[in-house]
Amino acid sequence: MPAPAAHPMAKPGYGKRSAPDQAAPRADDFAHLPPREAYLAGFLDRLSDNAAMDAKTVAKAQPLYGQQAVRSALNELSRHGHLRRVRRRAQPGETGVDNVTRWVFHTYWSRTARSNDWWARFLAGDEPVADEVADVRPQTAPGDVPPQAETEAEPPPNPPARPHPAPAYTALARLGLHDPRLALSASDCEALQALAEEWLARGATPVHLTRSLVAGLPDQVHSPRAFVQHRLRDKMPPELPAAPTAPTDPAPPASPGPRRLMECTDCGVPGRPEALPGGLCRGCRGEGIQRARGGEGSDGNAVTPVTPVTPERLLSPLTRPAATPDTVRALAGQLRSAVRASRAGLCRSPGDQVGSPS
Repeated sequence: MPAPAAHPMAKPGYGKRSAPDQAAPRADDFAHLPPREAYLAGFLDRLSDNAAMDAKTVAKAQPLYGQQAVRSALNELSRHGHLRRVRRRAQPGETGVDNVTRWVFHTYWSRTARSNDWWARFLAGDEPVADEVADVRPQTAPGDVPPQAETEAEPPPNPPARPHPAPAYTALARLGLHDPRLALSASDCEALQALAEEWLARGATPVHLTRSLVAGLPDQVHSPRAFVQHRLRDKMPPELPAAPTAPTDPAPPASPGPRRLMECTDCGVPGRPEALPGGLCRGCRGEGIQRARGGEGSDGNAVTPVTPVTPERLLSPLTRPAATPDTVRALAGQLRSAVRASRAGLCRSPGDQVGSPS
């Protein structure tokens, strides 16, 4: 398998994103997949974040499968819950241009297969739940005995309950899940916790704090602790003004934050997660084709009946028939007949007119 270091990287703000709370890597992570999908899944799993994930680049980076085969494999990995394509509204300055609404495109990758509901909650900003991880990897054989069962004499004592970390500490600790360039150690989080708590005291939410720290990162961050400390000080929000004593006009609603939309893995059409089960739209899943060919229960060879076209229907745009080939041929035949009848009436002699004197 090619070395991941040789794989091209996407533009800043684009490319691969690792989903949080993945299981530890194992040799049989993708044993449930077909051989082609398992090979490409192992290749994609070894790529670093921000690596290019489009079918053309992946096809050039490995020797076994071409562009069309890679595109089909990405669709299958999306159906199995390992991959989702997402477009996200960029924050001002993140793409290098201020006061312009732009979108960035990510491909979220999860070594652990996820359900459609998990992806929907994750893209909506909800915290993923650890017991919702769907581990589809092969389990221990029925006759195998776990190593700990052979020597276990008595259950270990319950460990002491650890205090729940403060919201500021948790936000700093989760920075590495949003972008590995800002991964902090426990001592780093403790040293920066006071600055983060000052943000929260001034009205910022943990989500606002995270977005302000990860927006517009450089290609390389040599010292995550110094970088985060610098941003915490320079981007510190202002102190909230005192609440007014007299009633005032209601403030206008706040502008919506960055939105994320899921994309069809195959064709790229955007939509909400519930409209793209398996990461694919209805057309790419193959639904609706039978209805387009005649509906359920039809033999697929029935010919659409042609509605007779009368002069009144021809002159009325609201009742004009659909422009199918059979309708066009029928309409052309009627027009020819009308022209021939008109010509025959003009060519009659005056003595042949009805009611003329003998």
